[in-house]
Amino acid sequence: MSGVQIGPGATALTRIPLTASISARPAVKFEICPDLRGFGKSFQPQDSPDSHASSKREKAMDCLELMRILGYHTFSVAGHDRGSYVAFRLAMDHPLAVKRLAVIDSIPIIDHLERMDWRFARDWYHWFFFSQELKPEAAINANPLGWYAIKPGLMGEEAYDDVVSALTNPVVIHGMVEDYRAGLTVDWKHDVEDRKHGRKIQCPLLCLWSRFDDLVDHFGDPLPIWRSWANDVEGHPLDSGHHVAEENPQALATSLRRFFA
Repeated sequence: MSGVQIGPGATALTRIPLTASISARPAVKFEICPDLRGFGKSFQPQDSPDSHASSKREKAMDCLELMRILGYHTFSVAGHDRGSYVAFRLAMDHPLAVKRLAVIDSIPIIDHLERMDWRFARDWYHWFFFSQELKPEAAINANPLGWYAIKPGLMGEEAYDDVVSALTNPVVIHGMVEDYRAGLTVDWKHDVEDRKHGRKIQCPLLCLWSRFDDLVDHFGDPLPIWRSWANDVEGHPLDSGHHVAEENPQALATSLRRFFA
């Protein structure tokens, strides 16, 4: 695969259970690919009743501070799945910092919750299971590689070993589950506040989704949803399942390179 440098100062935020090593795949090379707090090799925030320390707002602030330390006061950001919620919050809360935003396989959390039906609850039941206390961690830690059925295959041995190291660490499992708990508490409240006050994303937004995943099956075309949150929105599907960085890295790289150029 040919290398593609996206930047300057482009940041990639990845999904659970994967780590920053996935976002740095050869065909989709970002300058900065952090493990979010609670994920991978990053630090674990302190627990709170509403999972505030694992909120997307706190994670977005971590990213902003990291970019400033590295000398970037403006930058572009891309996020996939759970990482896209952090990217969205980063652009929403810090419009002067984010020049362009790419979200992959997602719609805002509030739209998920308002538009879901029994089919979503059936297929994405983990959203609600993970919001319970202690039980999710116990279930996952009993057989983490059974819960997350991953194989080295497309991601490569080095990235696979990195992910396995995270998944077999109970502390990291707790941090990952806390991200879901925050989604159904404080993150939802932040989205409600933004909508109430008419806040919108100020920068151009690219929405990409996996053609062979189920986002469209559950919610329809994501572009009208994102256009309710931003004025400059474009997007298209990619021929891939949910793990787009592994399954079709060239198409992803081409779309991101064009958008961030």
